[in-house]
Amino acid sequence: MSPRTASGPGRFTFALLVIVVPLLLALFGPLFAGEPGPRAPSFTVGGGHWAGTDFVGRDVWQQVLLGGRPVVLAALAATALAYAVALPLGLIGALTHRRWLEELLMRPLDVLLAVPSLLIILLVAAVLTPGAGGLALLVALVNIPDAVRAVRAATAEAAARPAVEALRMQGETWWRTAVGYVGRSALRTLAADVGVRLTGVLYLVATAAFLGVGAEPDAADWAVMVDRNRTGMFVQPWAVVLPAVLIMALTMGTNLLFDAALTRRDRTPGRDRAPRPVRTPAPLPADGTPSGTGRDEKSDPCI
Repeated sequence: MSPRTASGPGRFTFALLVIVVPLLLALFGPLFAGEPGPRAPSFTVGGGHWAGTDFVGRDVWQQVLLGGRPVVLAALAATALAYAVALPLGLIGALTHRRWLEELLMRPLDVLLAVPSLLIILLVAAVLTPGAGGLALLVALVNIPDAVRAVRAATAEAAARPAVEALRMQGETWWRTAVGYVGRSALRTLAADVGVRLTGVLYLVATAAFLGVGAEPDAADWAVMVDRNRTGMFVQPWAVVLPAVLIMALTMGTNLLFDAALTRRDRTPGRDRAPRPVRTPAPLPADGTPSGTGRDEKSDPCI
């Protein structure tokens, strides 16, 4: 067994260990947070608060248990919404033979792609006041142009294969051709892009919440905790370190997990097996007698 193959399970396990703690805290933390207790002095350690208190005297550990779910749910929702729009648009752009339709789909997206994502979110937030759902929609909106281009680039090669023309001539539906053949051909590339994009979405959601978009100034949110408690960083560092480390572990673990899962898929049995050589039958002589009569079949390497 080669060292590279042996490192596959260990890499996958390491990715799970990195992501499991922040993910469990985000999904199930509110179930164990309990009722908020009496507030203590700001930025103190002790007095029943093993992780200390935050800028308004709340228990830091309780805020950590409550603050992960908004970040994770907003990131997952934004990624799912972005791909729900990007997949059909990207497949249409790759499969269409109408140049005007491709230009109509791609050029408006290029305009959005030229504007920085965070700037769009801040401009919209200056006019409106988006909540958690509005933040997920905004993050999905700014990720759609890039996701559409990624889908189109990943599927363009498969869409140009003769097999696609054969499916059209057989009368297959557009959906079956696009998803059943073209989409499956680009599945690995798209899965890698989902992992990278989810990491970027987590970063963007956390940055927007850090700037006060989509979250109240005193909300139980990991990104808000980093922002609001940074003034006491050198007095009570746990109020900043805990949420910051959890956000970092969540983003890094997500990328590592997708990368390790794709690596394991490449190393499944049978994927690296060399194709069996195909024996081409020799042409018959003019008299119709098969050539090579009496040849020992065991000596033929193609049998």
